[in-house]
Amino acid sequence: MEALTELCDLIAQNPSQFSDKIAWICNRCPPSESLLSGSPRISRPQLNAILVTARFISKCVNYSDLRPRSIILEFIQAIPTSFDQSFWPNAFGNTSIASFYSEFLGYVCKATELYSDFESDVARVMGDIVFAAVNDRFGDLGISKAFLSALSESFPAIIPSDANKLVSSLLDGGNAWTTMGTPTGSDRRGVGFFEEELVENLEKQEIAFKLISHILDKSKIDPNLLERVQVITKDQLKSISSFLKIRKRDWTEQGSLLKARINTKLSVYRAAVKLKITGLSSLDSDGKLSKKLLIGTLALLVEAAEVCVYSVWRKLRICEDLFSSLLDGISKIAVTREGHLLRVLFIRFKPLVQTTCAQSDTWASSQGTMFESVLKASCEIIEYGWTKDPHAVDTFIKGLATNIRKHNDYEEEDVKEKQAVPLLQLNVIKLLADLNVQVKKAEIVDIILPLFIESLEEGDASTPGVLRLRLLDAVSCIASLGFEKSYREAVVLMIRSYLSKLSSIGSAESKTLPPEANTERVETLPAGFESIARGLTNAKLRVDLRHRLLSLCSDVGLAAESKSGSSGADFLGPLLPAVAEICSDFDPTMDIEPSLLKLFRNLWFYIALFGLAPPVLKSPTSLKTNSTTLNNGASTSVVALQAVGGPYMWNPHWSCAVQRISQGTPPLVVSSVKWLEDELELNALHNPGSRRGSGNEKAAVSQRTALSASLGGRVEVGAMSTISGVKATYLLAVTFLEIIRFSSNGGILNCGPNSTASRSAFSCVFEYLKSPNLMPAVSQCLIAIVHRAFETSLSWLEAQICETGDAAEVRESILAVHACFLIKSLSVREEHIRDLSINLLSQLRERFPQILWKSACLDSLLFYVNSNPPSGLVSDPAFISSVRSLYQKVVREWIIISLSYAPCTSQGLLQEQLCKANTWQKAQPTTDVVSLLSEIRIGTGKIDCWTGTKTANIPAVMASAAAASGGNLKLLEAFNIDVLSTAIMSATVKCNHAGEIAGMTRLYENMESADDHSEVAMSAPGSGGSLSRLITGSFPQSTPPKKQSFSEILLNKFVRLLQKFVSTAEKGGNIDKPSFRETCSQATALLLSNLASDKKPTAESFSQLLRLLCWCPAYISTPDAMETGVFIWTWLVSAAPQLGSVVLAELVDAWLWTIDTKRGLFASEVRFFGPAAKLRPQLAPGEPEASPEKDPVEEILAHRLWLGFFIDRFEVIRHNSVEQLLLLGRMLQGTTKFPWRFSRHPAATGTFFTVMLLGLKLCSCQYQGNLQKFKLGLQLLEDRIYRASLGWFCHQPEWYETNNGNFALSEAQSVHAFVQFLLNQRIDVSQNDLKVLGQENGNALLNMKDSYHPVWGSLENNAVGREKRRQLLLMLCQHEAERLDVWAQPIGSKESTSYRPKNNSEKWIEYARTAFAIDPRIAFSLGARFPTNSLLKAELTQLVQSRILEIRMIPEALPYFVTPKAVDEDSSLLQQLTHWAACSITQALEYFTPAYKGHPRVMAYILRVLESYPPSRVTFFMPQLIQALRYDDEKLVEGYLIRAAQRSDVFSHILIWHLQGETCAPEQGKEAVSAKTTAFLALLPVVREHIIDGFSPKAHDIFRREFDFFEKVTSISGVLYPLPKEERRAGIRRELEKIQLDGDDLYLPTAPNKLVKGIQVNSGIPLQSAAKVPIMITFDVADRDGDPNDIKPQACIFKVGDDCRQDVLALQVISLLKDIFQAVGLDLYLYPYGVLPTDPERGIIEVVPNTRSRSQMGETTDGGLYEIFQQDFGAVGSPNFEAARHNFIISSAGYAVASLLLQPKDRHNGNLLFDNAGRLVHIDFGFILETSPGGNMRFESAHFKLSHEMTQLLDPSGAMKSETWFLFVSLCVKGYLAARRYMDGIINTVLMMVESGLPCFSRGDPIGNLRKRFNPEMSERQAANFMIRTCADAYDKWSTAGYDLIQYLQQGIEK
Repeated sequence: MEALTELCDLIAQNPSQFSDKIAWICNRCPPSESLLSGSPRISRPQLNAILVTARFISKCVNYSDLRPRSIILEFIQAIPTSFDQSFWPNAFGNTSIASFYSEFLGYVCKATELYSDFESDVARVMGDIVFAAVNDRFGDLGISKAFLSALSESFPAIIPSDANKLVSSLLDGGNAWTTMGTPTGSDRRGVGFFEEELVENLEKQEIAFKLISHILDKSKIDPNLLERVQVITKDQLKSISSFLKIRKRDWTEQGSLLKARINTKLSVYRAAVKLKITGLSSLDSDGKLSKKLLIGTLALLVEAAEVCVYSVWRKLRICEDLFSSLLDGISKIAVTREGHLLRVLFIRFKPLVQTTCAQSDTWASSQGTMFESVLKASCEIIEYGWTKDPHAVDTFIKGLATNIRKHNDYEEEDVKEKQAVPLLQLNVIKLLADLNVQVKKAEIVDIILPLFIESLEEGDASTPGVLRLRLLDAVSCIASLGFEKSYREAVVLMIRSYLSKLSSIGSAESKTLPPEANTERVETLPAGFESIARGLTNAKLRVDLRHRLLSLCSDVGLAAESKSGSSGADFLGPLLPAVAEICSDFDPTMDIEPSLLKLFRNLWFYIALFGLAPPVLKSPTSLKTNSTTLNNGASTSVVALQAVGGPYMWNPHWSCAVQRISQGTPPLVVSSVKWLEDELELNALHNPGSRRGSGNEKAAVSQRTALSASLGGRVEVGAMSTISGVKATYLLAVTFLEIIRFSSNGGILNCGPNSTASRSAFSCVFEYLKSPNLMPAVSQCLIAIVHRAFETSLSWLEAQICETGDAAEVRESILAVHACFLIKSLSVREEHIRDLSINLLSQLRERFPQILWKSACLDSLLFYVNSNPPSGLVSDPAFISSVRSLYQKVVREWIIISLSYAPCTSQGLLQEQLCKANTWQKAQPTTDVVSLLSEIRIGTGKIDCWTGTKTANIPAVMASAAAASGGNLKLLEAFNIDVLSTAIMSATVKCNHAGEIAGMTRLYENMESADDHSEVAMSAPGSGGSLSRLITGSFPQSTPPKKQSFSEILLNKFVRLLQKFVSTAEKGGNIDKPSFRETCSQATALLLSNLASDKKPTAESFSQLLRLLCWCPAYISTPDAMETGVFIWTWLVSAAPQLGSVVLAELVDAWLWTIDTKRGLFASEVRFFGPAAKLRPQLAPGEPEASPEKDPVEEILAHRLWLGFFIDRFEVIRHNSVEQLLLLGRMLQGTTKFPWRFSRHPAATGTFFTVMLLGLKLCSCQYQGNLQKFKLGLQLLEDRIYRASLGWFCHQPEWYETNNGNFALSEAQSVHAFVQFLLNQRIDVSQNDLKVLGQENGNALLNMKDSYHPVWGSLENNAVGREKRRQLLLMLCQHEAERLDVWAQPIGSKESTSYRPKNNSEKWIEYARTAFAIDPRIAFSLGARFPTNSLLKAELTQLVQSRILEIRMIPEALPYFVTPKAVDEDSSLLQQLTHWAACSITQALEYFTPAYKGHPRVMAYILRVLESYPPSRVTFFMPQLIQALRYDDEKLVEGYLIRAAQRSDVFSHILIWHLQGETCAPEQGKEAVSAKTTAFLALLPVVREHIIDGFSPKAHDIFRREFDFFEKVTSISGVLYPLPKEERRAGIRRELEKIQLDGDDLYLPTAPNKLVKGIQVNSGIPLQSAAKVPIMITFDVADRDGDPNDIKPQACIFKVGDDCRQDVLALQVISLLKDIFQAVGLDLYLYPYGVLPTDPERGIIEVVPNTRSRSQMGETTDGGLYEIFQQDFGAVGSPNFEAARHNFIISSAGYAVASLLLQPKDRHNGNLLFDNAGRLVHIDFGFILETSPGGNMRFESAHFKLSHEMTQLLDPSGAMKSETWFLFVSLCVKGYLAARRYMDGIINTVLMMVESGLPCFSRGDPIGNLRKRFNPEMSERQAANFMIRTCADAYDKWSTAGYDLIQYLQQGIEK
């Protein structure tokens, strides 16, 4: 029900927006047909829906839909059927039914007031329903009674014709109601009569009376019926006296039964009284009968009221209510007949008042309800009577006042009787005083106050006593009304009384005075002064009272010093609350009269002297509260020291009063050079005539001691020897004042609304320093006072750090006020004040960094000194210049510090200040600002502005800063922001947009005014139209109404524009950056203009636009959009800081939305993983994934920019906004809740660790005061961050390259920043602390029994485990930072071992175990990072083998238990392979090698892995699969090949060709073929036949046509062999013409994705060869998946007599390298052309298109490559030449890496090709690995060819110092590092071919040397340096040139 009620209230605010919800609620109501049925039954949900519907129509004004009202009307009509219990749900008792009726009818009555038609409808049916309830005989009488009871409280209208019927029915109808209408005719009824009445009938009588009263209110009834009502009610009134006079003991019933009867009967009487009064209002008020009836009724009412006062039941609440009703009736009679009955009424009313006063409590907090009722009635009668018959009122009041002067004639009576006499007097005084306060008429005050004063001065109250105290209290109440005459009389009397009491203290007669005399001085008079001060509103009178009270304090203080043996605090203390109240509105900054200043100074002098100020030093002793008895033994020294250090010995209210007084006290500056000695009041203290005169010096020493203590020892006592006692006391008073001023509310003064002075209390404390000719000691003390006040202010502000909401805003405003004042104080004349201001400002900024981003502070810094030059000093250019110089120094430091922490917000604020300066149109301030900012530059380049690690050094923050600057910077490149130029540019843009909005608005308003001036007035703020839109929230899409404000029109327009951008982005369209930026900027300007405007738009449209501005960049998710987002968000929070929380809340929601929608940093699908996804399944485990439609790096960069803004905001709000910190906490909780939801793309590394850095920064706030209460939550968040950070290392380390080198550097810097923070992080939470914290928060974080942690699971010792996890994370992050740093700066030579801090074996074991316990994948990633660490590998092996069941889904664990040793031992662990996750193909290849002996479980796993991947992915490794047949004793490999061949035609064809190519006979002269090889060779044809036999007819047809076609082409070589060379080309043409293309599905064997569309018969070329005739033929091909009409040429070489298998292996490695480079994003070029062996010593080789060999190039020109490139591509420096040079560099680097690994030799110029874009391609890999020409003489000693002509292109400098050379080396290093990551995959690919018989495996240790060339034992930096050295070694090496010369001499190959 509560949820439905809340929904109802929400809908009622905006019903048109929630019409569907209203319909849903209406549908839940009972249908009309069921209500109209004979016996309906209603369910609880239906009842709830009825209630909610009724509530809705009672709250919603002018709702047009009739359905809710018709539903309620139908239910009302069905109420008679509800009198049967069967109508209600089961177990729905009478109490619930009564509650339902009450609530329902209440809503119906409210709804009838809103809808007149509904009121009419209800009125038509309500009479019959009431009649049915009254005459109910057959239903449940309890239900009908409950209905009537509810109806008596909420009675809707009825039609007039039903009124008489209902009244008559209630008076006559049915035995249930008859007893109420039977007059007895007797006023005297005994107890027996009343006991015969049934309680149930009494209840019905009450209901009947209430119902008739309602009917009379709403309708006129028949006079006869009305007369009957009058008779009945008269009888009831008469019986009240009889009933109430019955004594309690006379009743037969007792206890609760009697109490219930009494309550019920009195309720009947109360209802009868109200009915009587209602009936009287229906009579003719002018008739004689009416007057007689009124007088009679008045007599009955008064009599009944008097009986109530004396009744034994008067304490009952119902009796008090009855009394109140009686008096209400009396007051209503008073206002009838134009007041003619007033005199009669006063005669009867006065005794009642006196009786009531005589019976009321005297000193209770309240005199009781009856007294309050009498007071209320008296006020109403007197207010009315004063306008009709003032004389009667005067007589009445004076008659009451005579009770005050009645003497007590019973002197001899006992004490009790004496006290009973003044009871009437005391309460009459109270009554008259309260009457004055409520009536507030000066005439009545003038009647009463003289009587009071006369009694106080001459009457009984002239002597101390209770009566005097009550009179004084009354006088103060009257004085507080502010009538000048009465105020002055009262105040003079009270002051005189106070002084007289003071003078009598210590006299002989004081010992005989009653205690009331002391009460008068200590309580009554001070309370009276305070009451007057609180009540006075007249400024003139407040000034007068302030002066009088301060003078009184001076007199009291002076008098107190003359009293021997008494404490001055007892005299002065009681007056302090009144002084505080009267000073609460005093502005201490205004100019005041010297006399008033003197009074303030005296006051504080005595406060200090008497120890009344709260202690200013923190003392371990707790405060003690003494009573106000006199302290006889306190010496001056004791009082002074105790006042400083405590404990406080007086009333704590006095302490609070002193604090309040301090806010309104002006600076106690003295003007006299003599410094107080001429002031009589103060000299008296050190006068020989005073009682302390003999101890002047001793008193001075004690004051100086107290002063030194109060200053915190800043000034020693010895240094004060020149300060007299009076000065010491004065300085002590100043110290108390200024410290208390700051400690009470942070140092904010009472200032008037129109005051221009600073509200900072520093404006007061600095005044003392401006006094001329100060003694050094005094000056030292005053400066110490300033510092103590400042420390106090800081302490107060820090104590408020936990406050939120309004309290936090107050704290921040106080902080800004102080900072602004200190800034403005930099321009004062006094140099020592300027120096002090700088010092204090620096301290304030250090303690509260948030002031750096306070707009008011920056405004003061930039413009105050120019806009407000010091008065009188404008003609002093030297001074102005020095002040400006000082300001510039402070401003520069201020801005640089703010930029170093929050560059976005800082720039936004600077831009706002420049906009402000622009509106001022003042040249000088702007000029000075320009000079200040002109030299400040920040950016990713070298920053000289600050040193050390700052938040702005975080790349994400700096990128956001560049976006916030508004400059058109390339964020991915190194940049420097010129703060001045970008600020001016952005400020100009903002001003322009603001001007556009303002101009359009003004134009629209002018046009509207010209059209219809009156309608403009109607559309002013607050008009009904705008209000209704605000309430309903409806914004129709149709043409807006004419009176829609222009702001509304613009808001809706921008909403639609932004929605259009979002729609475009969702459809995959491109967003125009300038258009999007301009729209967002204009929308932002519109929002800000609306904030500043008086004409506010509707909340809905405003919030919708604000929400879109926050969400649009997140929807679009591009760096450009996010750049715009950061710019406008910074603009919003800078220009309108009050929007900070709203903007941040929306951004946090948007951020969490990107998590849910898996965008950017949270694109957790595998296809977004970068290299790992692209290299599946060849080099990485897992199914291949389609590439994402959008570049994931773009969205990650958008997240990075976004994150920079978050960090910037964190720095701004970390100290001053708990709400925004909690919003960031919510964001981080959602971010780290599921660590696996992060993208694993390596380009996300920096962004990820920046998120983690923000998390740790937020968690570090747990040690701040403002987040102490959230410490447990922050510790849990910190654990989540640790878990997520470690989770990043679950995956193998990857590289990623963008098109910009700065990105890699920023990634490294991001991780370095995280590492740096981790190193400096505070660690001090133990396990026990965590348990205690959990218990304090009601939810123990760690269960004591099982030590279960919500993040880490089961733990033994969280503190120890936490440190281990931290160390592991630190080591991994340091290693990652090193990796990224090497990638970012590959040719840097710095060797760093920070991630290897001399780890011993125990440390590595601890790392492994900790990682494995968190997530085994982290442990395997650790192994991948340190592959040669034997200790780590051994520990991982042990962990895997001991916990193998937990890691079956992790392929990386395979090498740790699937080993040759495990195979030899047939380890039981191998059984787990049945359930193991699939590994990569290259990892599976390793297990085919002989070392694993074809173990059945291993082989079964490998083949399951291969089966899990598409055959097209496995085809690449066909040579290796063929070699696997060598060890296939169980025929498992053969079976897989046959099954895969049946799944894929291409797979089967490639397999057959490889099988045919593998069956070549051994070369002559080689060693005898082993039996294993013989068996292998014999197996190949068998497998081939099995595959062919398994073909389906369709597959067989494709096979036949494909193979026949290329067999014919290949056989041409044999036909040409007999022909002479000059005829061979023609012979090729003849043979090609014979070949027909059989089908359109034939493809090139070397490239199955290329379909053969034809043969270019003229393209056949015979190639040179010693013994064979290879030919080159060009085919027309089209892409299989592309446009079939897009035909391109592709040449192929058909070789006969050559073994191509070694080329296949080399090109496999090159192809893997190319895939790696592309996956990583490296701009390296490799061209792995296709090669396929088709038969023994036959094969097909793709021709690299558009290329020519270097030797061919040499045949046409004499120059080298440098000259050839100029001929082909243009002059050096031209775009074409430089593009070609770049292509040469990237291809040379790619082949350099490939050559290093493969070691290809015979690199003469015939084997180097260059394409038409300048790219280098290596061909012919006949000598690789360990083989080389010339009998393996290895003449070519360089790892790759880098001849002189090549270096000319790569390195124009010729000294390895050019940019192009550095680019080449960088690419080589990165390519090498990327290849190292997949070392095992590459090696396994080569390893499988070891026994293939290829020449490259014929000597040495090819596999071992290949592994060595990867240098796995090296770190990344070491490997990078190795590659650098390799490049340098290859640079124009002599052996390279020598080999070219040899080839030229031997083969004629151009060099």
